[in-house]
Amino acid sequence: MISTVDHVQLAAPPGSEERLRTFYVDVLGMTEIPKPAALAARGGCWFGAGIARLHLGIETEGFRPVKKAHPGLRVTGIEAYAARLRTRGAPVTWDDELPGHRRFYSEDPVGNRLEFLEPDN
Repeated sequence: MISTVDHVQLAAPPGSEERLRTFYVDVLGMTEIPKPAALAARGGCWFGAGIARLHLGIETEGFRPVKKAHPGLRVTGIEAYAARLRTRGAPVTWDDELPGHRRFYSEDPVGNRLEFLEPDN
């Protein structure tokens, strides 16, 4: 029986790790999680905040950012969080089509789509 999602993996192009670290740590406020030594040689980076885990793996051939598929990350204080992203240069596109939630979309520095949402309650 499935009990929870362990992580979501997104792809990134070779050599993008420092841009990813800057975005996921400095812009989003996540913490980098050290990769196990056996996996570190593959490149990429892992990040966490609360129980959310994102793994950015290196796509060595034909990298294309995801434009439709995306992780949905629940936040608190969504207005302030959107302002944080905007002031740090990340795009913020509000969407009001999900009943009972405030949400917006952004993208990481390699073009992967990210959703941020907060229930109205």
